[in-house]
Amino acid sequence: MGQAADDRLAPPPPAEPLDTPEPPGDARSPRPGKPPRPRAAPHHRTRPHRGTRQRPRSGSARPAGTGDGTGEDSPPSGTPALRRIRRRALGLARRLLRRPYWQAPSSAYVIRRWPGLTAMCCATLFFWLSLTPSLVPRPWLLQGVIGGITAAIGYAIGGLAQWLVRLTLGPLYRRYRQPLLRRLPGRPGPHWRARAWLAYYVLSTGLTIAALSWSADAQRELRRLQEMPETLTWHSMMIALLAMGICFALVAIGRAVRLGTRVLIRVLGRFVPRPLAIGVGLLVSATVVVFGTRDVVFDRGVIDVAARLAEKTDQSTKDGIVQPTSRLVSGSRASLVRWEELGYEGRNFTGSSLTPHQISTVTGKHAVQPIRVYIGQESAPTFASRAKLAVRELERTGAFDREVLAIAGTTGRGWVNSTDAEPLEYIHGGDTAIVAVQYSYLPSWASFLVDKEQAGRATRALVEAVRARWLRIPAAERPKLVVFGESLGAYGIEASFDGPDDMLAKVDGAVLAGTPNFSPIRRRLTAHRDRGSPVWRPEYDKGRHFRFAQWPKRDLARPGPASGWKGPRVVYLQNASDAIVWWSPELAFQPPRWLREPLGPDITDEVNWFPLVTFWQTTVDMAVSYGVGAPHGHRYGNGSVEAWAAVAPDKGWTKQDTEQLRRFMDQREAPY
Repeated sequence: MGQAADDRLAPPPPAEPLDTPEPPGDARSPRPGKPPRPRAAPHHRTRPHRGTRQRPRSGSARPAGTGDGTGEDSPPSGTPALRRIRRRALGLARRLLRRPYWQAPSSAYVIRRWPGLTAMCCATLFFWLSLTPSLVPRPWLLQGVIGGITAAIGYAIGGLAQWLVRLTLGPLYRRYRQPLLRRLPGRPGPHWRARAWLAYYVLSTGLTIAALSWSADAQRELRRLQEMPETLTWHSMMIALLAMGICFALVAIGRAVRLGTRVLIRVLGRFVPRPLAIGVGLLVSATVVVFGTRDVVFDRGVIDVAARLAEKTDQSTKDGIVQPTSRLVSGSRASLVRWEELGYEGRNFTGSSLTPHQISTVTGKHAVQPIRVYIGQESAPTFASRAKLAVRELERTGAFDREVLAIAGTTGRGWVNSTDAEPLEYIHGGDTAIVAVQYSYLPSWASFLVDKEQAGRATRALVEAVRARWLRIPAAERPKLVVFGESLGAYGIEASFDGPDDMLAKVDGAVLAGTPNFSPIRRRLTAHRDRGSPVWRPEYDKGRHFRFAQWPKRDLARPGPASGWKGPRVVYLQNASDAIVWWSPELAFQPPRWLREPLGPDITDEVNWFPLVTFWQTTVDMAVSYGVGAPHGHRYGNGSVEAWAAVAPDKGWTKQDTEQLRRFMDQREAPY
């Protein structure tokens, strides 16, 4: 029995190889003159018949891996699965190395086509350029937006350049292709493209990480220059992902437009000659994109929604603002203008009017109730009718008998900055009258883009009407006529005059803060500044009438005998880092003068100009220019205290009074 069991367990003898004749010409046949190579005998495995199961002999050792249920002798569970995963991963890696891109099945693919390498290199370069610092520190979210937009611009430029090169050099390449390929090392083929893409992946990843790290350091330096905490939240990974998402979305939109244009040309080609179909198709596509984006998306979309929201807000009132009781303020029961007609900003301005007690508490001197006149957009239909109503309201309140009469330029929905109005009232003990009108429901950013001409027309109508009534008063009895405004309100004031000399001839002083780049008088003063003065702190006519300041206490002073400051005096509060002051369409293709040496005191040396990139950076800087502290960005704080003390001081007003008022204004909370 034992011998029989051993025979059953012994392996079967090897089967005899079949004598199959080899076909003639087999590669394994011996060559003439050489002995034949011995061939190894084939190894045949014997498998048990399906359905049978071999069991170990009783009492013999168990095969390895069976164990006793404890798992000590068995191999790790899931080993075959891990091997399969490893094999699949290695196979996928090999395929990616051979072709690290997706090959479209047909050239008809437009939207789902793999991006071009040249276009991607340009997009990546533009993204790196977008990380350079600009005028004010940026949050990481807006940095991602800038990066995505500029990367899409770079992709378009790279794709256009690649198309032009193929169009111009393609015939030459096809003609001299074979001689050129013979001179190149190696054998050109698809592996060249694969290696190029692999090199792009490696280099772009490493350099992008380095660029994001450097940009964070540059942002910290800019925050230090603008007196902000150097701590910075800079999500590098999120910046890159957001930029990629925006870039690919914009590229997909552009490809969709291209696909639609191609379909339109194909349809037109059935009825007209192909050259005519191409011309008409391109013209129709360009018209739809330009006018559709401007009229439908922007004007009827973004601007229309903003106008509706602003109109609803204009009907509300800020918490804490109540209807004034003094007859010397518009909106009171004695006023010619109803409280409901003033609008949101008008109610803020008149409802927060100072009282004589508030003024006396700060200055320690006798004070009277200041006059504040405001005409809302609903009070009269036209600019001229609102200006006439404003003059009637000034006459009702006795404004032409005050010591100072001030005309304020408003921004957007009619905002008058309290930090510009209150210092004038404190300095003169309330013996002042301030008048302003509303010209739009739109917020300031929307008015800046589409409505700025209305600011000039409305303010000019007000200035002309008030000044005409003011000229009827004998010269010895007239109050001082001054004007002031901030941002778009400063532009409205400038648009009311024909130039610097006309302003000096018609008013007794002006305080203008953050005037936009398109303001006509400031542009003229900057263009004709004295030699040697920088564009961010221009010196015009040796400062006889016009002076620019970022730190008024220091910048308005002129030591020496040639420091005479004659009246009328005009002060421009202008920060070197104010994007609203420097933004213009020319930034896209022309280096700005504010980047020439010497740079402004709160601008980092790392800032540079790049075509298109700097334009978008400055555009976004306008949106975040309020996120810094004064005097930086578009924040001017209480610089108007020193400005009004220099332009229209009261009799007996001293430097100590100015410093005391400045300390109070820095500590007090703005009413709106």
